[in-house]
Amino acid sequence: MNPPALSAFHLSDELAHKADPALIARDDEQFDAIAATLRDSLATASARLDSALAAPSGVGGAAVERDLEIHRLNARLTVLRRYGIDMCLGRMVTDAGDHIYIGRLGLTGDDGRQLLVDWRAPAAEPFFGATLADPMGLVSRRRYRWASARVADYWDEAFTADALETGGALDDQSSFIASLGTSRSSRMRDVLATIQADQDAIIRAGSAGTLVVDGGPGTGKTVVALHRAAYLLYSDTRISRGSGGGVLVVGPSQPYLGYVDDVLPSLGEDRVQTCTLRDLVPEGRSAPPESDPDIARLKASARLIDAVGSAVRLYEQPPERGTVVETPWVELRVSEADWEEAFSTDTGSAHNEARDEVWEALVDIISDRFAGRVPRSQLRRALAQSEALTAAFNRAWPLLDPAALVAALWSNPGFLRRCAPWLTDDEVRMLQREDAAMWTASDLPLLDAARRAVGDPDAGRIRRERERLRASEREYRASVADYLMDTSDDDLGLMSMLRGEDVLNSLDDDDALPTFSHDALAGPFAHIIVDEAQELTDAEWAMLRSRCPSRSFTAVGDRAQARHGFAQTWEDRLTDAGLRDVRLASLSVNYRTPEEIMAEAEPVIRAALPDANVPTSVRSSGIPVRHGSVADREAIVDAWLADNDEGTGVVIGDETFTGSDRVRSLTPETAKGLEFDLVVLVAPERFGDGVEGAVDRYVAMTRSTRELIVLT
Repeated sequence: MNPPALSAFHLSDELAHKADPALIARDDEQFDAIAATLRDSLATASARLDSALAAPSGVGGAAVERDLEIHRLNARLTVLRRYGIDMCLGRMVTDAGDHIYIGRLGLTGDDGRQLLVDWRAPAAEPFFGATLADPMGLVSRRRYRWASARVADYWDEAFTADALETGGALDDQSSFIASLGTSRSSRMRDVLATIQADQDAIIRAGSAGTLVVDGGPGTGKTVVALHRAAYLLYSDTRISRGSGGGVLVVGPSQPYLGYVDDVLPSLGEDRVQTCTLRDLVPEGRSAPPESDPDIARLKASARLIDAVGSAVRLYEQPPERGTVVETPWVELRVSEADWEEAFSTDTGSAHNEARDEVWEALVDIISDRFAGRVPRSQLRRALAQSEALTAAFNRAWPLLDPAALVAALWSNPGFLRRCAPWLTDDEVRMLQREDAAMWTASDLPLLDAARRAVGDPDAGRIRRERERLRASEREYRASVADYLMDTSDDDLGLMSMLRGEDVLNSLDDDDALPTFSHDALAGPFAHIIVDEAQELTDAEWAMLRSRCPSRSFTAVGDRAQARHGFAQTWEDRLTDAGLRDVRLASLSVNYRTPEEIMAEAEPVIRAALPDANVPTSVRSSGIPVRHGSVADREAIVDAWLADNDEGTGVVIGDETFTGSDRVRSLTPETAKGLEFDLVVLVAPERFGDGVEGAVDRYVAMTRSTRELIVLT
């Protein structure tokens, strides 16, 4: 193959030794082949998308298949257009002499040669997992750093003595360590090429049960969580192709979601839903924190979730007396046993959706008794028009409003006692409030449980309207078929096919019918990943369990960063919260926070939590932690901005600081999961005493990748 006209390598003068053709010629040939194949792939995918969009939408399964194909092609085109040859992460050389290139996506040339192996494929695992202790069959590994679609630098690592002697551009610093000192932006950095072996092992772990990823600040927990989401969707058919609904990632705050927003698309994955716990219910957008810690403790228990279920069941009680129904033919008596039999129908539906099914069960019971004496269709119509029967049914099984149901618990002590008999009188009084619907964050799991137990009040009406319109449309088509058959001279009987059930079903257009409202966050999901999982209460875990029937979770967190303490082990804590098959994976290397900062942060958390999992930093910034006066805050921020054209900073603990594009204003809680070049910590002594205050100070201090200034 002829060498490319333009090398993909654009190295600075300081890296001239890496531009030796002996080191990069093979790569340039590979990149040239990748570029040509990418051009063909773009053209092919674009043509297929145009064809799919132009094709008839179809009905039923055909329509679903068409939509899935359009979605898949759009996703692939997005990644192909976003990246060119820079979708190549690196290469590995095996002890068999094979040169294998790893990419964000897999790519095969026209000749069938594998040009790029998808990073999630089993064949790519050694690229991330190989170490000197376990080379996994590799001789060497090369990682690239791209800038403007050109290789700005690369790093070689050797795993054998021969590779050390024969070559490559071997560096004292690994590519990963070299990348840690780069400036941060408002979005999480792209770190796929530098995933470390300990992180990769967790990313590729199986999805069964609950995997806990425990690690202190800077260990890459969030990186692991997001890459794990993309990996599971690629590798686990139960998650990617099953009916479970894919993957949900739950983060601690909106700033966190904004920070990580670009990570999954950069991995070629747009099928992951992301949210905070507050996003799971409409009231979450405006609910303030619960101000009374005792009330927060009571509502944190999953037992009050059970109380919501009990409250719903109180509105599903059959009448204690029979009901007399007048009809044109006979006076009917619906006995207590009839009511009980109908109300015992196992519908599996939420309360409001089950109304129609229970009503139908009651009508069937009555109709069966008078079968042969009264035409069934006429009797059913008469029962539906009976004021006595419908009024008794509506009293026994009324339509419910989920928010009103929860509000009744906080405004009616007797009702709460019936639903939660384990509460003491003092606790019942404590939970009552003047404005029952003035929701707090502690109410959100209960509101969520009520919505699931009560269901959509419009579901029955929409279902009946859909059935009516479908029946009307079928009746019309049947009349057309009758007309065609009567007027046709079809001797072969082909027209009779128009009356066939298959033809009738295939002509149904469900898209034209009234639709049920769908909440994309309601689930079910095949796997849920929870970041900052140490903060969740039992009630909040119940919100997530209800969305994941498979109980397949990844819980990412740090016991030492639990604001309200975390005395149990992860295994005991999550088992108590209703999760199963809990297993633990630990990260103990701090890749983010420099030694200078950790030296001051460690005593802060150890004073409150002596057994805290404090990670070991792998690098030093050379910048000592500075201390100053709160009055100097403005001057410090201005000076940093003047001296640094790139990077981001944050002021934590000062609500009077308004913030800007490059220097934000956050609390310790909203700063969780984020990282900045500069952290200015204002009056940390005001964060309070005890575990909560210590955790807030520890979290705030460890957000920095370079410089920490503490103002008192």
